[in-house]
Amino acid sequence: MTTEGIEAMYLETHNWGKAAKFFQALGYEIDFATDHNSGQLRNGDGPWLFIAEVPESQEPRTQIVFKVPDADKFEADDVVEVVTPFEETHYGTREMTVRDPDGRTWTLSAPGKA
Repeated sequence: MTTEGIEAMYLETHNWGKAAKFFQALGYEIDFATDHNSGQLRNGDGPWLFIAEVPESQEPRTQIVFKVPDADKFEADDVVEVVTPFEETHYGTREMTVRDPDGRTWTLSAPGKA
């Protein structure tokens, strides 16, 4: 089994409010906002965008998240280095981290166990 393309973009920011307004100006709508300066936005039926505020002392990161329909059926090809196997998250998914030949890490996300 392979991935099904890009599911989401995960962005860290130093100012949730400014970041959310920036993406709203580009046509995104807020699906939900949390009480700890983060939230999910969507533009049409494309990949969703999750933005989380981090402290000024932390460099903001950007992460592309690839969709996997079933973590139990996914088998990484030999050319894919698995950094961390699928693990349950606190937000209801299972995520795996892999590394490409240039050293970049990527997130694969599957539905959590029912």
